[in-house]
Amino acid sequence: MMNLKRWLQLMGKLGIAPNEDTHDALLTAYSEKHRRYHTAAHINATLKHLDTVTDLANNSSEIEIALWFHDAIYKPFSASNELDSAVWASTFLSDNGVAKERIDRVYNLIMATVHTAETAGNDQLLMVDIDLSILGTKSTVYDQFEKDVRYEYKLVPYFLYRKKRKEILASFLERDRIYRYDFFHSKLEEQARVNLSNAIEVL
Repeated sequence: MMNLKRWLQLMGKLGIAPNEDTHDALLTAYSEKHRRYHTAAHINATLKHLDTVTDLANNSSEIEIALWFHDAIYKPFSASNELDSAVWASTFLSDNGVAKERIDRVYNLIMATVHTAETAGNDQLLMVDIDLSILGTKSTVYDQFEKDVRYEYKLVPYFLYRKKRKEILASFLERDRIYRYDFFHSKLEEQARVNLSNAIEVL
């Protein structure tokens, strides 16, 4: 489940109406049957990570609304999930009279979770580290994450999935740092590299 109380508090911080209908629409989206990892549980986990680093953020409310929306649209065969999610967030904020500058920042925060483009600015870096926190979890949690992702792509033939998944995981290992913030780097980097290496070996 997603935390309605937290959503209402965020709406207050953003200075807009409660929008309980949008909260419910997001919950419906994150409850789609084809999802196994990109669910409400993932959103709740990212929000908990945000709570530990709000002092690092320029605008934690913008990161929070971006986290609520960042996987709202998730279709395994689509190449535009992040874009579609960002558009939904932008439309929602625009309909509620939020300033364009803020809307643009939230849009860019969500687009940073594509994880292939260069991130720009403090809060985008923080957004990415939070989204990638799953990579540095203990091995049993990470192994379940890999199983859940495979479930979401179960219609993809294994030989194709294996090839693409190895490329994605290797791309993170090739980085000088997976986590840009020292807070996440010190806590998660070493375990993330172990998890990624083991996952590649198993594939």
